Amino acid sequence: MKLRSKPALFALLALALAACGSSVQNAESDGVSSQITHGQLDGNRHPYVGLMVAQDANGNPLWRCSGTLMSPTLFLTAGHCTEAPAAKVEIWFDADVDAGRPGNGYPFTGQTGGTPYTHPLYNPNAFFLYDLGVVVLDSSRAMPMSQYGALPKQDVLDDLARQRGLKNTTFTAVGYGLQRINPVFVEAARVRMLATPHLVQINVPGQTGDFSILLSNNASTGGTCFGDSGGPNFIGDSNVIAGVTSFGKNGNCAGTGGVYRVDRKDDLDWLATFGLFPQP
Repeated sequence: MKLRSKPALFALLALALAACGSSVQNAESDGVSSQITHGQLDGNRHPYVGLMVAQDANGNPLWRCSGTLMSPTLFLTAGHCTEAPAAKVEIWFDADVDAGRPGNGYPFTGQTGGTPYTHPLYNPNAFFLYDLGVVVLDSSRAMPMSQYGALPKQDVLDDLARQRGLKNTTFTAVGYGLQRINPVFVEAARVRMLATPHLVQINVPGQTGDFSILLSNNASTGGTCFGDSGGPNFIGDSNVIAGVTSFGKNGNCAGTGGVYRVDRKDDLDWLATFGLFPQP
């Protein structure tokens, strides 16, 4: 169902691929994946959004991402966050992970953790086409909460764009990525933040295709950046996830941010194999 990529899309994502897919030896490094810019502290508004660190088979930290707890044992994130050589994942749900270091075990032992799985059609050389991943938490490390993220109904974003128009379709992006980046300054506290971007592009051949959307990323609405990868982009102020943060257009995290849609049939069918289904 996914549209094939075009040269313009490869140019658009060239930097994102290098930044989000790069391997790092220490998850302490800044700019490991895609963080909320021009946003606000999330506090306890989304306690089921967590910070994950992927580790290799020997327990060495590889990179960090954001993601959403969907049930006591399932954590949703991006495919480029769960891809090889990731063999295990550790997760923290504190609103301010930095404040708890080193006692909270970051980046080696989280509040929970488990085994990563990546969309079966995922290709690291074109990660944006099927950029979806799941972490199945260890049976002894379940995370019961009063609320979780929820999956959207199939193709719901097409209906929203038609009914409301692009600028009137808003989202809540949540993550632990960079707060600010420019050629001389990087602000990268590991804290959960949120922004409220609006829809800029959807279903554009050669740009978003039918597999992703572009959301605003500016001082007015806020947006995502390196470290937010895999984090949720909720529809409006609900707990329904339209997509996971996937890519950016430039190294300053400005202009627009790319979100991989989870309302497409192939994604919902794959997630159903883990027991995840759209809410009624």
